[in-house]
Amino acid sequence: MANIRDIAKITGYSVSTISRVINNHPYVDDEKRAKVLEVMAELNYVPNRSAQNLSYGKTKNIGVIIPFVNHAYYDQLLSGIMNAAFEHGYRISLLPTNYDQKLEKSYLAEFATRSFDGLIVTTKSNPVETFLDYQKYGPIVFGEEIPDADVSCVYINLKQSLREAFAYLKKKGVKNLGMTLGRSKNISHNSKVTLKIVREFFPDFDEENIIWDCFTYSNDGLPAANFFKKRHVDGILTIGDEIAAAILQLYSDIDRPLVIGRENLLISQVMQFPTIDHHLAECGRRAFEVLIENRKTKICIPHNFIIR
Repeated sequence: MANIRDIAKITGYSVSTISRVINNHPYVDDEKRAKVLEVMAELNYVPNRSAQNLSYGKTKNIGVIIPFVNHAYYDQLLSGIMNAAFEHGYRISLLPTNYDQKLEKSYLAEFATRSFDGLIVTTKSNPVETFLDYQKYGPIVFGEEIPDADVSCVYINLKQSLREAFAYLKKKGVKNLGMTLGRSKNISHNSKVTLKIVREFFPDFDEENIIWDCFTYSNDGLPAANFFKKRHVDGILTIGDEIAAAILQLYSDIDRPLVIGRENLLISQVMQFPTIDHHLAECGRRAFEVLIENRKTKICIPHNFIIR
């Protein structure tokens, strides 16, 4: 199998010149570059990228800590991250936790061995303090707002989007509000924010009108619809468009509550219900860019509340 020394011997150029051509170094004469590439093709030489990455101290691999992938919210975040990674020649390793704190810590231990150049933490299960000591191993970017720690984060404008949604529900005369939220154990930052802001508009909101652990159309949509029918709610803020669509399918036009989805999926356009577009793909893209630039910053991505 051919190596760099073989190419150097055939071309008559130094090993350092061959290395510069392989690594797309700009300061190489065009004639020399063409000759080296020609010989590489003749010898069917393929550079050992793993060895190159080790020599640079980089793996060109980014770890993405994520609770699960079967939800439109994380699908869109990942779409933005992966498209940006592809453009920059990086690989993405998905690190699903299912909100398991021990498993999340094991990924941090793996990060400490330099298995990844950096981490994007879409949603964390452990306190932010758990992550702070690991920043010495590489950049870590969070996908949620963390105002009181020296960390980078790229996050959706959740507080304002919730206020717009609740204000709309109140304006439309909703009296008995229902909501779908995520994990019931180790309640997420986003759910805590939601529970706080809902009181600004519905001071008497009944938390018995929340259905927790509501993530997917197929598993959670039908139970959610039956739950809200029994609770006689007249307005619902859901965790996503798929859940909103599943709920609306079980209501007739006569008794249908006002339902708001999230993330502006095609199904919300087809069924014509209001939704919040948090531009998650853009959020993922910006998180990746902040990570590879190793910037300490906090970026809030604008949203759109779409009324239909």
